[in-house]
Amino acid sequence: MALDVDTVGATSTIYAHRYDWRAQATYALGIGAKKDEVAYLYEGTEGGMKVYPTYAVVPAYEAVVELLSVAKVDMAKVVHGSQKVRADRPIPPEGELQTQATLRGIYDLKKLASVVIETETTLGNEPLFQTEWNIMVLGCGSFGGPRPLKDPDAVKPPRDREPDWTVSEATTEEQALLYRISGDTNPLHADPAFAAKVGFPQGPILHGLCTFGHVARAAIRQCAGGDATKLRVLSAQFRKPVWPGDTIVTRGWDLGAGKVALQATVEGRPDPVVTNSWAQLA
Repeated sequence: MALDVDTVGATSTIYAHRYDWRAQATYALGIGAKKDEVAYLYEGTEGGMKVYPTYAVVPAYEAVVELLSVAKVDMAKVVHGSQKVRADRPIPPEGELQTQATLRGIYDLKKLASVVIETETTLGNEPLFQTEWNIMVLGCGSFGGPRPLKDPDAVKPPRDREPDWTVSEATTEEQALLYRISGDTNPLHADPAFAAKVGFPQGPILHGLCTFGHVARAAIRQCAGGDATKLRVLSAQFRKPVWPGDTIVTRGWDLGAGKVALQATVEGRPDPVVTNSWAQLA
């Protein structure tokens, strides 16, 4: 089924997302938080429970899925290409958020198509965060559409020096099953038969957004002393699959003025799983 390129510019329903500390703790555990990150896991934290800004993807999910349906995207053919989160201010540990998505573009990559969706989330009618989703659709390219735009803020790791820091963290074999509780229930991350059918005979893969969260936590720990409120932007391109149980190795290069180039690999495999990744910290 061909994509409906005439849907570019469409907006979604405005979705309400009510959440509390339980949702935040579940998300934090889903992206690998450990007991020394108890401020993100315990509602009794002095001064209030802290929230990882990458939680921004959770309330955006329903609006994004709606627009993928509007554009006639076959969900069995999608691969998450890249993700960006931009935080305007810290996310409180509970509340009700309002999210609306806009289909910004459908781009031609010859063998596949790129569907770019942006979301805006507000709290109390004030902007809280924005997300940008690049969803790749296999077998839907060569339709004569425009090429994708380049991110003017993107940076790459310097070739002339080693990273300033490296963080290795093992995921559990249940990591995808835990992460999916936060809302991304694609069977690719839970059902071995479905995973094999779509090209992953090794079994269900980890959500790209779970890897995204691991990279965020590494940057927050190494560059912000564990204070997630300092992470203002995180952008990442997903290049290779990660399987539950893999050890994610995140490397960071300090570029000055709070900007950090990031890259992630999996222990025992040479090819990066996350590239063209960067963070902006306060």
